[in-house]
Amino acid sequence: MACEEILKAVFPFLEGTDLATCMIVCKQWRDIARDDYFWKCLCSKKWPSICKRSSPPTVTYYKLFQNFHKRQYRRAVLPPRLSFNDLEFYIDIWTEEKIIFSDVVPGPVLQKGIWIPPPGICDVLRFHLEGPEYKMTLPVEPRFTIPLCQTVSVSVLVGRKDTNKVACIIKKSLFDYIDRTAYRALAFDYLDFSSPICLFVSGVRAWISLLFMDHNNEGALDVFGIEMDFCDAANSEDEVLWLLDMLDWK
Repeated sequence: MACEEILKAVFPFLEGTDLATCMIVCKQWRDIARDDYFWKCLCSKKWPSICKRSSPPTVTYYKLFQNFHKRQYRRAVLPPRLSFNDLEFYIDIWTEEKIIFSDVVPGPVLQKGIWIPPPGICDVLRFHLEGPEYKMTLPVEPRFTIPLCQTVSVSVLVGRKDTNKVACIIKKSLFDYIDRTAYRALAFDYLDFSSPICLFVSGVRAWISLLFMDHNNEGALDVFGIEMDFCDAANSEDEVLWLLDMLDWK
């Protein structure tokens, strides 16, 4: 059996990465491996419906497999147009109608990594705070206690010192979920955007958590810190700043 016939018999059984490797062995192997029939066989394993067409939806099946066979990595984010130095956050927390926390927080204070949690917090919460996910944290000084029998709500506005405008992050939402395993009470609200690019984006949520200590007190929360994040919508400082830049500033 000729070498070319052997290669044509073997190539249909190879995985895509192996077939691509064969293309760099020599000119003869490359010319044979570029036969679109082999790549159609690979595409039929991943996307059988596409191969029901008489011709590929792209120029070749090779091009289709090359573009879509593996997960696309997140592209680098361009440098944001604002920084935390341009921002200040207005955080207010109520129990019933009584204000228990009210502060103007400079943007740099909320940046990740500038605050070391106090000793004595539970391991689950410590692992969360030390995890790779981007989060903004703030120590509560003095600490305060919240009876569990009371309704607790929060609002967060953010101001831009470079334009003298304000946007809403959280509009008086309730802390309606308490995670006793991670010692966090959570509230959220949906973000409002002004950019036309974001008109078709919905469901982006801002989360704020009250971080509390475990003193075996089932009737109250001893709050020592506040955390704010945007979950998967923004996982780095630059992504958070871009997200904030697109808010509905007024």
